[in-house]
Amino acid sequence: MGRLPTTTHRSNRQEIDQFIDELRQTPALVTGNSGRLLFALDATASRQPTWDQASHLQSEMFSTASTVGNLQIQLCYFRGYREFQHSRWLNDSRQLLQQMNQVRCAAGHTQIARVMQHAIHETRQKPVQAVVFIGDSMEETLDHLCQLAGQLGLLNTPVFLFQEGTDPVTYHAMQQIARLSGGAHLQFDQRSADQLKALLNAVAIYATGGKKALEHYAQNHEKSVLRLTQQLK
Repeated sequence: MGRLPTTTHRSNRQEIDQFIDELRQTPALVTGNSGRLLFALDATASRQPTWDQASHLQSEMFSTASTVGNLQIQLCYFRGYREFQHSRWLNDSRQLLQQMNQVRCAAGHTQIARVMQHAIHETRQKPVQAVVFIGDSMEETLDHLCQLAGQLGLLNTPVFLFQEGTDPVTYHAMQQIARLSGGAHLQFDQRSADQLKALLNAVAIYATGGKKALEHYAQNHEKSVLRLTQQLK
């Protein structure tokens, strides 16, 4: 498994609490035990060391969400020269993991706008309860990204952005996208990988069963998860 860089900023308790508080304020969008979650990844060259980590995390999300209902996940990624790919909607973690294992990162610019454009298209066909994006940079026009984030906000499709590293331009952009879409933003590094996993699981549970399912999940799992999610009540 790839290792997360050790030179990046460690997410502190204030950042974690702020993320959870923002998730708490996001309206519960699911009625029933099913949900759709778009799992988007930056697959440019800088992300190769952590691609295996992302593969493992999405499998964790599947297994966690399956305890309360049916979670469908669509994998999206960009890499190279304007290459953007997405899977079909899947409810089998093994199939999605197989697809992720076939991907190799390639040098190129970020295409976060295409991720959000695709999310808008998908949720207009059938509601998408949450978008998760994991990346480490932003090389696009912020005004355009904010416009797309606002559209997702109007569609009640929050974007939860997990930033690897401390690039300030990326930090500002992801904060704006999270605010306008009704989602949240969090930085992470190797030392906060367990917290990242817990938060991703929380988003998956939330997308599948809403606030009540998340509260139940927190009460029946390890104390670290309970501490991270107690503000969701």
